[in-house]
Formats: sequence, structure tokens, C-alpha cells
Amino acid sequence: MGSHKDSTDSTDPFLLPTPSTRQGRDGLAALVARPGRAVIALDFDGTLAPIVADPEQARAHPDAVPALALLAPKVASVAVVTGRPAEVAVRHGGFAGVPGLEHLVVLGHYGAERWDAVSGTVTAPPPHPGVAAVRAELPGLLDAAGAGQGTWIEEKGRAVAVHTRRAADPQATFEALRTPLGGLAARHGLIVEPGRLVLELRPPGMDKGVALLDHVRETGAASVLYAGDDLGDLPAFTAVDKLRSDGTPGLLVCSGSDEVSELRERADLVVDGPAGVVELLTRLAAQLG
Repeated sequence: MGSHKDSTDSTDPFLLPTPSTRQGRDGLAALVARPGRAVIALDFDGTLAPIVADPEQARAHPDAVPALALLAPKVASVAVVTGRPAEVAVRHGGFAGVPGLEHLVVLGHYGAERWDAVSGTVTAPPPHPGVAAVRAELPGLLDAAGAGQGTWIEEKGRAVAVHTRRAADPQATFEALRTPLGGLAARHGLIVEPGRLVLELRPPGMDKGVALLDHVRETGAASVLYAGDDLGDLPAFTAVDKLRSDGTPGLLVCSGSDEVSELRERADLVVDGPAGVVELLTRLAAQLG
């Protein structure tokens, strides 16, 4: 977990890092003092799973599930908060049927879907009709915009995403598509959520911040840790800031990426990607005994 915001002694598996901010240090201290009233909330892609060119090939870091299984019984709740469909995150994460994760919750589609390990089922409202309309128009729009080879569409059920990571100039293609995709989304009552070389068209009203606030309030948590890596995680960071201003301590962790500097600057602690997140979770579980 080496970074300018991480002072962990890597030789001591029980030693926790020191967050760079007072609020972060207070959040970590509160979590350690009362783990039974703490929520651990984590993004999936880029946080628990390394970023890969094809999202269908994304899988949780091999040590992620063992770390979560050690930690989960010691805290009030572990929640995976993701833009992916909940069932996809469960499958790619390998979360189902794992001893220790009996009360894991996956909040998919930014909280529009909820999967509980207890029941093994997903609950969700009906899909937004604008998604089907956008899906039908999107190929023609990409052709008209000259998106070019390497730009591709990911079907996400309740949303649709356009990836530019495989394009000849990924960042230029990403920037060129923001305005036309924004117009398409607006015509059908959707919004565009930018991420790491991906633009997702999805219904408004739900984001990771809303999902996180709802879950923290539902559990009655007295502290919260949130870890993310992407622009879509900024609303969750804002939600933790709100909780802290209301008296609930929190710790903001960035799964380090040079692609999203804003998240790094707002974090109390930066770790080295999913491997660093797993190490943090493992040390936290060891610290809690």
C-alpha cells in the first residue's frame, strides 16, 4: 500500500496505515473502537477487482474474498457498491456461498438493485424505458460521431456503457463522445456517468452516494469506510463527507489510479490498487482480533 498517504509498516501484518487527514484518522479510530457498528463499503472494478480491457473478464483479486470473509463477521455490514448489475458483481466477485460472508450486501446499478447473501436473490424496481431507447439509437450515434474502431458498447441491463479504452486514442475519443452521448441521454430521461475511459448512460436519481447513505442509515452505523477508484465513486465520497459533518466518523480510501486524480486528492488514504485494498482489509481484520 505504498503511497504518499500511506505510512503502513509492511513488515507488521497487524499495523494499520495512518490516514493523512484528521477526519480520516478519526474515522479509522472509530471503526477500530466499535467495529460492530461499522459499515465497510467498497466499489468493485478497480477497487476489489483489477481494471481490465474487457469488463467481462474482470474478477476480484484472489485474496479479496478471503479478506472480506475474515473482516465481515467483525463489523456491522460489508457492502459492495457498484455500477454493475448486482448478479454480475456477485458472479465476478465469487461472493455467493462463502462462509463469513453470510450478511454481505451487493448494491448494484448504483443502488437500484440489491443482492443479499442471506437470500441469494436480487430485488429491483422495473427498468427505465429510456435505456431501451438509448440502446437502439447508440450504434448509429457512434457511427455518426466517427467513434472508430476500438470503441464498444457494454450492455448492463439497467444501463448501457460506451468504452474507449481500446480506441487508438482512448482519451480523445472519450472527450469527443461526452457531448453527443449527453444529448442522447437527455432526450430519453437518462444521465451520463463518466468513468475511467467509459461513459455510462443510466437513469437519474441513484448514485453511489445515495446508495451508501441509505445503507448506513438502514444499519444504524456509527462509522463508515468507503473505498473506490473512479469518478463514479465521488458521490460516495461526498456522502461520507456529509456523514462526517453530521457526526458519523468516516474514512475515505482511494484505490490508487493516476487516471482519477480528483479521487486521490479527496481521499484520506491512498493504497496501491486492489492489492492495496486487500492488504488494508486483511490488516483491519487482524487488528480487530
